[in-house]
This record gives sequence, C-alpha cells and structure tokens, in this order.
Amino acid sequence: MIQMAENAKNHLPHFNNAAFDIVAIAASAGGLTALVKVLSTLPAKFPGAIAIVQHLGPQYRSFLAEILSRRTALTVKQAQEGDCLTPGTAYVAPPNRHLLVNGDGTLSLSQSELVHFLRPSADLLFESVAATYKDRAIAIVLTGTGSDGAIGVEAIKKMGGTVIVQDVKTAEFSGMPSAAIQTGNVDFILPLDEISNTLMTLVMGECK
Repeated sequence: MIQMAENAKNHLPHFNNAAFDIVAIAASAGGLTALVKVLSTLPAKFPGAIAIVQHLGPQYRSFLAEILSRRTALTVKQAQEGDCLTPGTAYVAPPNRHLLVNGDGTLSLSQSELVHFLRPSADLLFESVAATYKDRAIAIVLTGTGSDGAIGVEAIKKMGGTVIVQDVKTAEFSGMPSAAIQTGNVDFILPLDEISNTLMTLVMGECK
C-alpha cells in the first residue's frame, strides 16, 4: 500500500534495555478512554517509543496529545515531520496526516490518498513500522469502528512482530478489534485493563 525507502542505506538505532523498539497503537471511536487506560501506568522511562493513530475528523484540531500528557508520565507530543523516535515518548498523528516511520527511525507525515476513507490510517502506520522494525515492533488495536489496522497487523506478523488486540467484550466499539482478530494474526487478545502490564512485560524482554 505504501512505497518504503530502501532501508539498507539507513542506520536504524535499537534502544537499550528494550526487547522491542516501538509500539504502534490504533484507535478510533471510544479511543480516548482506551488510550488513557493503556498509557496512564507506563513509566516515564518506558524503554520504547510509541506511535499513535486516533481517527479524528480533518476539520477538527486535535487536543489528544495535550490530554494524554496530563494522564501519563510519558512525554506525549503531536508528531512532526522529521521527529526522531525516542524511548519514553508517544507521538500522536496529526489530523488529516498519515503517520509513517522511516528506515532511519524518523517520522514522516503524508497527505497521500485516504485509505478506507481515513487519514491518518493505522494500516499505513503498521506497514511502515513492520518494514522498519520487523520483529522489534508491537502493534496494538483498540476500540473503533471499521476495519482499519487489520491489513497492518498482517504486515506486523509477516515481519516477525507482535500483535495485541483489545478484547471486544471490553471495547466500546468492536469493529477494529474484531477485524484484526479475524485475520488470525494476533498474539494476545486482552481486556483493556491488562494491556499495559502485558506491554511492559514484552518490552522489558520478560517473555520474548
């Protein structure tokens, strides 16, 4: 779905003390509550970077980064072109921009065509993360309508990464989690309140 730059010429740093370098999270309807629940217990020194796609109408300014920053010890910012992924930092896709991870661990923002009528697209984020970080990537699909993220989790698994999906019983909207689960490419199906602890266990390397 996207054309990735050749990664061979780029230097991709791996973070110390982390079994995974990046966590990519997708959410849509009901996502604010779910994101707060997942991020609120993560420590400031979380050893990986986090990239977030939350669907929002293009006509609205997003206050998601500001809201999340008040509810977590992580550094949270709206992603900007050229940002370099840093441990303990969560990068939020701006409205009406696709968020992509480049082969050198920097971020790009794109106004390329809508994907499933969406921009930003979780599928594009996940695909770029899979191409760059391979088995050192985690994708998380939270509550939301539609099926965004389902194609992306297949890319994550194909490259050796790990996929976590919110149990539909705890999701305010089941569309996105259900679509991801139906791919058969999911490692963990978890209640919302168990995702954060599992994420910490994985990234700290306790069950990799």
